[in-house]
Amino acid sequence: MCRVNKYGFPRTKPKQCKRVHGFQTGDIVRAVVPKGKYAGVHFGRVAVRTRGNFRVNKIDMNWKYCQVIQGADGYEYSF
Repeated sequence: MCRVNKYGFPRTKPKQCKRVHGFQTGDIVRAVVPKGKYAGVHFGRVAVRTRGNFRVNKIDMNWKYCQVIQGADGYEYSF
């Protein structure tokens, strides 16, 4: 989807892909971080970045540590 001018011609680039490594912003994930300052198991909503690092509960981590519990469906859940 891209913006168009008053004549209907595209004036911006189409938006980039929605998913990164099979994740999308809003997914509920379980992250198992094996070592480091934030080692342990974390649950929460993921914020996806294109470079491969995700943010879960204000902690940046690699996508390899994350597993989707529930895909984003347009609603926000508390747990």
